[in-house]
Amino acid sequence: MTATLIWILVVLVLIGIYLSWTAGRLDRLHARIDAARAALDAQLLRRASVAQELATSGVLDPAASIVLYEAAHAARQAVEEQREVAESELSQALRAVFAEREQMEAVKEAPGGEEAALELAEAVRRVPMARRFHNDAVRAARALRRHRKVRWFRLAGHAPFPMAFEMDDEPPAALIDRAA
Repeated sequence: MTATLIWILVVLVLIGIYLSWTAGRLDRLHARIDAARAALDAQLLRRASVAQELATSGVLDPAASIVLYEAAHAARQAVEEQREVAESELSQALRAVFAEREQMEAVKEAPGGEEAALELAEAVRRVPMARRFHNDAVRAARALRRHRKVRWFRLAGHAPFPMAFEMDDEPPAALIDRAA
């Protein structure tokens, strides 16, 4: 009788340790998502700021400046529910403005244009990487949260279900060639 109670107690302690370890892992994944989201927000803000700065510099033709400025401004001012759409529209505006290599050459020839083009190219190149890191962390957390043990024992607590950040982040070819 005593041996049976000891074995039951040992099994319960091992189950408790395993559940605690799983909850800790889930907590670390949620912290990783928060850090990745902060990094993604920083890269998106940097891209929008550099695009807005380039649009107001007078280096681009007036039509391209207006298109780029409005898209960058909308991306910076977007509320959370509209952020993915606004960032996708900024990507589309960047592709429209820098669709032709001549536009990039015109930017490079202007005073300060070489630095501005390089800074924009770097910002555009980093956004897909930051988004990929964020979405990978979300995917890992979602996979763990789908396990029965996590749902049955409510190991996620009150943390919201993680959502991926889906946007069009394809950079213009002229800017990618510049960053390489």
